[in-house]
Amino acid sequence: MNSSDTQQAHSLLTAAAVRERAHEMLAIGVAGGLDPWRVDLDRLPEVARYVAAVIRDRYPTLAVPFHARWRHFAVDGVDQWGPAAGVRDWLDPASRARAEFDLAIVSVLLDAGAGPDWSYKDAVTGRILTRSEGLAIASLRMFEAGAFSITEDDPWRVDAVALTFLTAADLARGFQASSDNPLVGLDGRAALLRRLGQACLAQPDLFALEDEPRPGGLFDAMVDRADDQDRLPAPTILEVLLEALGPVWRDRLTLGGVDLGDCWTHPAMKRGDATDGLVPIHKLSQWLSYSLVEPLQTAGVQVTDLDGLTGLAEYRNGGLFMDLGVLTLKDPADAEKPWPVSDPLVVGWRAMTVALLDRIAPMVRAELGVTAGAMPLASVLEGGTWAAGRRAAAERRPGGGPPLTILSDGTVF
Repeated sequence: MNSSDTQQAHSLLTAAAVRERAHEMLAIGVAGGLDPWRVDLDRLPEVARYVAAVIRDRYPTLAVPFHARWRHFAVDGVDQWGPAAGVRDWLDPASRARAEFDLAIVSVLLDAGAGPDWSYKDAVTGRILTRSEGLAIASLRMFEAGAFSITEDDPWRVDAVALTFLTAADLARGFQASSDNPLVGLDGRAALLRRLGQACLAQPDLFALEDEPRPGGLFDAMVDRADDQDRLPAPTILEVLLEALGPVWRDRLTLGGVDLGDCWTHPAMKRGDATDGLVPIHKLSQWLSYSLVEPLQTAGVQVTDLDGLTGLAEYRNGGLFMDLGVLTLKDPADAEKPWPVSDPLVVGWRAMTVALLDRIAPMVRAELGVTAGAMPLASVLEGGTWAAGRRAAAERRPGGGPPLTILSDGTVF
């Protein structure tokens, strides 16, 4: 195995690499070098005003929380997790953090697009929920019921061994999925969780520092990387996740024996080394990184450099830039075709989305009269571009679906 290739592979497993190559892709697009795409940066101020209006509407005090899975555990504004966790008799702050890591990791890995025809009726609230919120509450209810635990006296945990036996039928029951209520990528989601269980068992140095192998063991792995003042840079959260979760992704690229995860090829990304053509994005892992910030903070860890992570290359953010005219397809017929996630058209779209989020964040803050400290990128996303993308889609298409049809196995978008 080529050690140089291995080193270069690890260089792609960082938020900095995502950001660098995303901005390079956007520059190529602006110069007209991406065949399917036309880029109009002059539209960004209008998009920034649209996003700012959405933020004012949703958060009139401009106190916007981080973009994280925890936001989706609320139904009609009522948090379904925090109050219950707050009154539970935890052994110590770390035990709560491990449980929250367990819940967040499984829930985020189950959070790829549900499709337009699936819904979940929550027995606790009586509400019928769809899309990300429905997936979140369904996964929360499974977690509360002990569906991922084999520890008799502790249902609120995810045991690696339990994951390795999880079937699509188990998941279908928990998510109320059926032929009449189809959930996109059900088999892929179940297989992903089985591979997560296998990865936990195979890497006890990362997943079993204080306990039996479980996703929550990553809490201890991250605390070990904090400095002597309990400070942990957010990009380090991502690096730990990419190291630990690399084996769970199926049929992805590798380099030097290293799993590259959400990393794809694009002919415009020129390099004179083994990373030629490679475009790292790491959307789901960064979404998970944002979602682990609050459990770390609750346990006393000070998470720094939050803006070191990037925006998320998913269809709400990417759709926002398409629907409001920053990114347009040169051939309108391309919008009618289904595209595999590996196609350069999609890779370019996703990479440019990351760079455009960096471009638009300071413009949104200027519209709102707030500082980056008061509204980091994680809050711009939440307030924000993700919600604005959903709103723009609903204004333009029945059902509010994305402007592109992406063929996904349930592990990317």
